[in-house]
Amino acid sequence: MPVNESMVQDIVKEVVARMQLSGTAQSAQHGVFNDMNQAIEAAKEAEKTVRRMTMDQREQIVSNIRKKTHEAAEILARMGVEETGMGNVGDKILKHHLLADKTPGTEDITTTAWSGDRGLTLIEMGPFGVIGAITPCTNPSETVLCNSIGMIAAGNTVVFNPHPQAIRTSIFAINLVNEASLEAGGPDNVACTVFKPTLETSNIMMKHKDIPLIAATGGPGVVTAVLSSGKRGIGAGAGNPPALVDETADIRKAAADIVNGCTFDNNLPCIAEKEIVAVDSIADELMNYMISEQGCYLISKEEQDKLTATVLTPKGLNRKCVGRDARTLLSMIGIQAPENIRCIVFEGEKEHPLISEELMMPILGLVRAKDFDDAVEKAVWLEHGNRHSAHIHSKNIDNITKYARAIDTAILVKNAPSYAALGFGGEGFCTFTIASRTGEGLTSTSTFTKRRRCVMSDSLCIR
Repeated sequence: MPVNESMVQDIVKEVVARMQLSGTAQSAQHGVFNDMNQAIEAAKEAEKTVRRMTMDQREQIVSNIRKKTHEAAEILARMGVEETGMGNVGDKILKHHLLADKTPGTEDITTTAWSGDRGLTLIEMGPFGVIGAITPCTNPSETVLCNSIGMIAAGNTVVFNPHPQAIRTSIFAINLVNEASLEAGGPDNVACTVFKPTLETSNIMMKHKDIPLIAATGGPGVVTAVLSSGKRGIGAGAGNPPALVDETADIRKAAADIVNGCTFDNNLPCIAEKEIVAVDSIADELMNYMISEQGCYLISKEEQDKLTATVLTPKGLNRKCVGRDARTLLSMIGIQAPENIRCIVFEGEKEHPLISEELMMPILGLVRAKDFDDAVEKAVWLEHGNRHSAHIHSKNIDNITKYARAIDTAILVKNAPSYAALGFGGEGFCTFTIASRTGEGLTSTSTFTKRRRCVMSDSLCIR
């Protein structure tokens, strides 16, 4: 049955009503609790059951999460946009279908074996237990669902501390995970959270004796806090991915790919193109294609200053601008842009605040470089050592190799939009937790396991 606005409003009202309940009536309802300690205890009890489940049983839960994510993709997308004001429904629908199809499950768990004269040794991937997860408002339900698939497939349960600005959407996704588990014969509370996540509930989670692993998807502040917790931490932090274009690239295609990647979900993905570094000889051609064919609006120096004052405040990014479309951002500085405008472009030095700062908005500053080596140097500076993501458009293998070694990021996309890194128009699996800072890179089920060696000496080798 097609989803309409009335249905979405009814669902949102239902979730809000649950959040407004008081007393014990709201506790233990599909993983949502008043108190973080209660949530952790419930997840711990559920983990005792999950740990005993066979791989096939875990895979049944994961398969049902995938199915229900497909069914609820439009609802979750609309809830996310309505609650946070960020992104756009169409792209969020695509992201939910992508994660449902391409997030690894139990197939990602493998065993290494050595068999010889001295017996048999196995290295097996086992669960941590109860994982604590911090999720962002930029991809709220996507991160909850993606993390849940990987963590549960690995034999864990998970306690989420979602971003408060996306709590309704996050709770809906957590309910979906638990419903999927129950329908597949698993326990309730495989994913848990609290009705009102705060810094205090996050601190409780990070310090709790029953949480051995914490996965944080968010800004540098939350990742730093996790890495200071004394626990094993997986930190998916900030990036400022540059897109480098050299003189050998297909310039017209590069313009289309860069703008398509930058504008996907209004630039919310952390892997998205945030700025361009172009070799001087092709910079004008690239800018011309972006303006004439890709719906880009070229702003003047005066308009740049107005936009800078609007999107950047003394305390950081203006939250009212993050994840907004280009026409909305232009309207904030008094420009009524045509309907086809989807990206704001300009040329500036690498130190320009709209270029050097990660904005998560469809704004692309172009930095001109005198040659390829200069472009690499500027791109590396702009990436700020986050080692997160970077992009290049080139047909010169030596140039691509030189850039890849210099930028040293977890993700490097060549001659494609940034979202190819997540398996959308490219090969490979999907994830919404990219742990560049702690080195895991694109996380998957195997990331949420610990390696254990099992040795049988002088036995079970039957050669």
